[in-house]
Amino acid sequence: MIRNPILPGFNPDPSICRVGDDYYIATSTFEWFPGVQIHHSRDLANWTLVARPLVRASQLDMRGDPDSCGVWAPCLTHDGARFHLLYTDVKRYGRTTMGGASGASLRDFHNYLVTCDTIDGEWSDPIHLNSSGFDPSMFHDEDGRKWVVNQLWDHRPGRNRFAGIVLQEYDPAAEKLVGTRTNIFPGTALGLTEAPHLYRRGEFYYLLTAEGGTGWNHAVTMARSREITGPYELHPDTYILSSRTRPDAVLARAGHADLVHTADGEPWLAYLCGRPLPGRGRCVLGRETAIQPMRWAEDGWLYTRDGRGLPELEVPALSNTPSPRRQTEERHDFDSATLPIDLQWLRTPEPDRIFSLTARPGHLRLFGRETIGSVFTQALVARRLQAFCTSTSCVLDFEPQDFQQAAGLVVYYNSTKFHYLHVSHDEDVGRHLRVMTALPDAPQGDAFTAPIPLPAGPVELRCEVDYERLRFGWRTAGSEAWHWLPELFDASILSDEASAPGLPNFTGAFIGMACQDMGGTGAPADFDWFAYRERAFVVDPAIS
Repeated sequence: MIRNPILPGFNPDPSICRVGDDYYIATSTFEWFPGVQIHHSRDLANWTLVARPLVRASQLDMRGDPDSCGVWAPCLTHDGARFHLLYTDVKRYGRTTMGGASGASLRDFHNYLVTCDTIDGEWSDPIHLNSSGFDPSMFHDEDGRKWVVNQLWDHRPGRNRFAGIVLQEYDPAAEKLVGTRTNIFPGTALGLTEAPHLYRRGEFYYLLTAEGGTGWNHAVTMARSREITGPYELHPDTYILSSRTRPDAVLARAGHADLVHTADGEPWLAYLCGRPLPGRGRCVLGRETAIQPMRWAEDGWLYTRDGRGLPELEVPALSNTPSPRRQTEERHDFDSATLPIDLQWLRTPEPDRIFSLTARPGHLRLFGRETIGSVFTQALVARRLQAFCTSTSCVLDFEPQDFQQAAGLVVYYNSTKFHYLHVSHDEDVGRHLRVMTALPDAPQGDAFTAPIPLPAGPVELRCEVDYERLRFGWRTAGSEAWHWLPELFDASILSDEASAPGLPNFTGAFIGMACQDMGGTGAPADFDWFAYRERAFVVDPAIS
C-alpha cells in the first residue's frame, strides 16, 4: 500500500511528470534556498530527494523577500528532449515592512523558465516570462507548440484579485511569450482560482485549477474544451477532489493538484494536503504532498476511484521496481565539503557568507550575521520536521563575548514564529543558555526564559517534539545527565494557522542551527554534529 502523504513535512504545490519508468515531483520552497525540491520514484510510493535546481544567484536571489514569498508553485514538465521548470519568485505580498496595510493589493510576481537535459544536472539561467500573476505552468501540445498558463492578479479596487487563468504561447526559439494573452477560465463561485495545469486527452483539452484558498476550503477544479483557448465547460461535479466538506479528515486542505499517467495509461493525481494536530486544528508539518489513483469515466471526465471526490489515506501501490525508502533517522558529522541535501538555508545565494564546512574540518561553522528572522542575510541552516514526534540534538562550540552574539538550536517557521534555544553572554550572568520565543498570536511579540549559567566548553543541545508539546534540554559535551528546561513550549505556533491577520503563511516547521552577531563582527559558532530522529510518542523525553 501507499500511505499518504508520500512527501511528509513542508512539500506543497506538487507538480508531477513521468519520463519512461521514472516519476518526478517538484514542490515549492518559498524563502528556503536552494530553490525547488525535486523527488524521484519508480513506484509512486517511495520517494528520494534528488535535486534542488535553483542554486545560483543568476537563477534566484531572495534577499529581502518577505516570509512565505520567494519560490511558489514550480511546474516540472518534459517535452521528450529536456526538462522544463517554471516557477514564481514573489517579491512583495502587499504589506509594508512595519506590518501596515499600505498598498495591500499590490504584489510582485516574476515568472521564470529554466531547462536541463537531466534532472540533477546544471539547469540553465532563467528566462523571464511575465509578471502578471503566479503559478505558471507549461503545456507541450501534440503539434509541438508550447503554451504557458498562469493565475492573473488584478490589484484594482472592486475587482476580483484572482482574476482568472490566462494562456499565452511560448516561442522556444525567441525565448519569450508571443501572441495574444487570453483569459480562458474565470473560476467558479468558490473563488481564489490558481495553480493551473493543462493536458490533452482525445479531442479535449483539460484544465486543472486549485480554488478556495490553500486552507480548509481548498479544492481541485476541472474544466475542458475542444479548443485550447476555450470556452471551458465545468466538470459535472465541478470539484474532483477536496476535503472541505469533511472537517474530520486526516488529510485536510486537499487541493493544488497535478495529473500524471503511468505507462499503462492509469491516471494518478498528486496534490497538497495538511494533517491537523489532533484536537488543535493546526498543521505544524505544513502543506504536504499526497497521491492517489483516479479513473477516466465513460463521460470523458476524471473521478476518484469511488466517485466521492475525497483524499485517500491508503491506496494500492504499483507493482514496479521499489525505490529506496525515506530515511527517518539521520546524523550529520559534517565530514564532507558539501552540505547534506536535507539541509537548507534562508534566501541568500551566497552561502559562503553564512556557513563553511572547511574552516574547521568535521564541523559546520556558522558565521554570526543578522538577527534571527532577518529577511536578508541570516545564518540559519535547518531541515524540515516531517513527523509529529521527533528528537533532535547537536553539539555546539561557541564562546560569545557579549549579548549581541548568540548561537544554538532553533525550531523555526518564520520571522514571527520560532523557539530558539541559544547560548549567549552578558555582563550579569556571563555565558548562559536561554530560550527566545517569537509569538505570532499574542500581545507580546517575543518572550525569554530565565538565563541558565553555562560552564566553558562545548554543549549538547536537544529538542523533543510530541505533537503540540515541545521541550528543550542540554548537557555539557561528554556528560551523561540531561538538564531539562522547566518550560513546556507550544509547538502548534509553528503552523500556517497561527498567525497575525493578513500575513502570508505557506511553509512549515524546520529545526536546525543558527548564529547571530548583531555587532557585525561575524563571530563564528561551530557545530560538531546534528542528529534528527522520528519516533513514537513519549510522555516524558527525560526517560526516552
